[in-house]
Amino acid sequence: MAKKILVADDEKSIRDTMKIVFSEEGYECDTAEDGEETLKLISDNNYDLLICDIRMPKVDGLEVLKKSVEICPETSVIMMTAYASIDTAVESLRMGAFDYLIKPLEFDQILLRIKRLFEYKDIALENQHLRKELQGIYNFQNIIGKSKPMQEVFKLIKKVINTKNNVLITGASGTGKELVARAIHFSKPDMRGKFIAINCGAISETLMESELFGHKRGAFTGAVKDKEGFFKTASGGTLFLDEIGEMPLHLQVKLLRAIEEKEIIPVGSSIPEKVDTRIIAASNKDLYELVKAKKFREDLYYRLNVVEIKLPTLQERREDIPLLINHFIQKYNKELKRFVKGVTNETMKIFLNYNWKGGIRELENVIERAIILTEEDYITPDLLPPDLSGFTPPLEISDNFKLAMKVYEKEHIIKILEKFNYDKLKASKALGMSLSSLYRKMDELEIPLKQDKKDKK
Repeated sequence: MAKKILVADDEKSIRDTMKIVFSEEGYECDTAEDGEETLKLISDNNYDLLICDIRMPKVDGLEVLKKSVEICPETSVIMMTAYASIDTAVESLRMGAFDYLIKPLEFDQILLRIKRLFEYKDIALENQHLRKELQGIYNFQNIIGKSKPMQEVFKLIKKVINTKNNVLITGASGTGKELVARAIHFSKPDMRGKFIAINCGAISETLMESELFGHKRGAFTGAVKDKEGFFKTASGGTLFLDEIGEMPLHLQVKLLRAIEEKEIIPVGSSIPEKVDTRIIAASNKDLYELVKAKKFREDLYYRLNVVEIKLPTLQERREDIPLLINHFIQKYNKELKRFVKGVTNETMKIFLNYNWKGGIRELENVIERAIILTEEDYITPDLLPPDLSGFTPPLEISDNFKLAMKVYEKEHIIKILEKFNYDKLKASKALGMSLSSLYRKMDELEIPLKQDKKDKK
């Protein structure tokens, strides 16, 4: 869609010439001869750009600029005048103008500035959409879990979102440490800077210093040009150091200095460079045990561990397993264009009692595999990997029994609702409960009020 420009000038020759030039360049262009007409046009139309003379009859250009910013903040403004005045230029820029032109006008320069302006706006809009998308994906409210251990995790996340303090996330592999780190970064209302994630155990010791702090050309063989390290790239944002316990001791000293002094020294340089980088570190090992074993610096441990978020294992939050199963089924139904409704009671019993050594990641892989293999509405035990399909659930303790009963209760209510085409009154009579009780049960068990169109296929 062509960009729309409004030219406001009391000189007809300038208005007509600019309209011709802009139209030839593929822009839509309107004109106004005074400030009053300009304000009416910007109130009634959505312009991408207003080019406005400072001296105009009825309402002067600076007043038009002021009201334009209030009426239509999405419209960029370029001011122009025949009177070169630095004071006027500074004033218009301070009031919100994007640029400032001096007459007589050079149209090649004007077109170049307009092109750059629109490129800038497009990139800014794209970044804004991307930022909102990322906030939607990684917002901590999208992390699945209603169990007590996860509620404690959410409380801590809320407390650290609006701070710049370093955070240490601990927990076994597969508990979602990076997901929590991203949630902390992307949930910040005034999110700035990048989120850079590196695995300290996946980078060789010889390369790690260069990767973290950067290097100068000629610092070592193969350093053919300057390189910006992750610390500098993440300045203003977050550097996520996963498996921090794998970092060599001599680099721990340099990391400690970077955190305390907020500056780094690239390899091959002696000049410190300022950085403003938040550190979120993670480990599946007990860092304090590493401190006692002299394998991790105690001073660095306390610098990183300003706030610790300990993630529970899947065994410690078994009541979240049905929620996670439902989440992954929805995810892979969408990705694989399938319409699986859930898991059978027998499958749920296996899931609730199985020892998930691989954590949430293992559970997700099992669900993805089953959805690929199944041709039925529900995931059955024969679709599970050998370790699970041959697993016999033990006699259930009371907590797990309650969970299994909830799963059965949910599936039974859904089947009755489907039988009566989601007519709540008929379904409640068939279930032997009041209509209000059915609605409470549906809310408690997170059963949608309306049948998903996909389920009707």
